[in-house]
Amino acid sequence: MIDLHSHLLPGIDDGARSLDESLQLARMAVADGITHITFTPHIHPGRYDNSVNTIEPVFLKLQQALKDEAIPLTVAMSGEVRLSAEVLMLVAQNQVPFLGEWEGKQVMLLELPHSHIPPGSDKLVKWLLDRNILPMIAHPERNKDIMRDLDMIAPFVEMGCLFQITAMSVAGGFGVPAAQRSMEILEKGWATVLATDAHNLDRRPPVLSGGFAAARAVVGEEAASALVFDNPRAIAGL
Repeated sequence: MIDLHSHLLPGIDDGARSLDESLQLARMAVADGITHITFTPHIHPGRYDNSVNTIEPVFLKLQQALKDEAIPLTVAMSGEVRLSAEVLMLVAQNQVPFLGEWEGKQVMLLELPHSHIPPGSDKLVKWLLDRNILPMIAHPERNKDIMRDLDMIAPFVEMGCLFQITAMSVAGGFGVPAAQRSMEILEKGWATVLATDAHNLDRRPPVLSGGFAAARAVVGEEAASALVFDNPRAIAGL
């Protein structure tokens, strides 16, 4: 399986705290059947001031450590970009590492605040689309506006955004409302990929299999497989 959203890079956001923890998380991912992980540390101006310049050295160190420890995991570098006005500057300065490509457009993992959908979000998405950047909305099923009203996701669907659903949401690990929304998004065919959004070993581990099994029970083998194999492989260019 291929995981396009994770926080395994050590000491760079609220994910892995040390290189040793990163390696433990990598081993857990491999044991779950994950063969490729894209590391997506938070790019959240004012909180986690990450960019290509801060992410790449940490990525290269972990990539070498994985080789040294003979952990059979293919890795890549990207970021989870918090929706904000600062995104415009980061894009202009080529400081956003993209997930890959989808139908000729660069894919950005774009995070909405958990609490709401900010006014003007559609305008920022349009600005990105006008620059051939396609947002993949991270874990929409956990956004409180969307949890209250699924129709709040409609503008992003209409603009052609991609959507990443969290495996733990589908498996029930984020509670009933998030599980219900994730199932509805899956049933409507809006989900593009299933990912772990892994942060740590206990509460948010790098486990895709449970969500994959839960999704398969709802949408069937072919559609569920596309979420963890075909679509993420195409985006990552594997």
